[in-house]
Amino acid sequence: MSVRPSTNGKQEKLLKVEDLRVFYGAARALDGISFHVAEGEVVTIIGSNGAGKSTTLKTVSGVPELLKSVSGHITFAGERIEKRSSHRIARMGIAHVPEGRRVFAGSTVEDNLLLGAYRRRRLRSAVNADLERVYERFPVLKERRGQPAGYLSGGEQQMLAIGRGLMASPRFLLLDEPSLGLAPLLVSQVFDIIAGLAADGTTILLVEQLAHQALRVADRAYVLEAGVISGGGDASAMAADPHIREAYLGA
Repeated sequence: MSVRPSTNGKQEKLLKVEDLRVFYGAARALDGISFHVAEGEVVTIIGSNGAGKSTTLKTVSGVPELLKSVSGHITFAGERIEKRSSHRIARMGIAHVPEGRRVFAGSTVEDNLLLGAYRRRRLRSAVNADLERVYERFPVLKERRGQPAGYLSGGEQQMLAIGRGLMASPRFLLLDEPSLGLAPLLVSQVFDIIAGLAADGTTILLVEQLAHQALRVADRAYVLEAGVISGGGDASAMAADPHIREAYLGA
């Protein structure tokens, strides 16, 4: 298994989550979790289905239905954001690639990408430059730019979802279960893409059930169990930890 070298302490904390609690009605989804992500770092949160991983990303990105049920502090680039709306958080430079891809099947590939740049739509030259960079990273999307997104394979739709997130020119990228529903070969391709983004210095918070793939591309990792962070540390060290291997890596 190849792993990224540790970047602990390389830069200041871009995202800080402190004592975060989230409820769905009377059910507690997150129970006082704390973690951080430094600028230029890739951090993954691993855990079983229902552990609270997706809820963590939704809370950071300000998904509206959670705003009234959140307590604790979320600080991004020095500013508190836990009660801000999703569109204000997006304007700060956080892009969320949600679970399940959620592309607009009837719209063309290019129109899907341009939707990611909607808040920057008046900066046409910058948007066009970003579009070309996305096409350079994902040549298959350029080949199919005029086709409806619903005609793409699952792996290509995941590339489209990531590309749409990049069109926001984000400072911070949230990736939610990018392997979901993909064949093993396509999973490897998607994580190679994530590794490429990491190599380019993109700051990423990744949640993923396929822990071996997530730890391969990450600098650090946290384990989330039933809404509580039960451990964390350097990703390569965690990949070698026998308890982590037995519980999450199938070894």
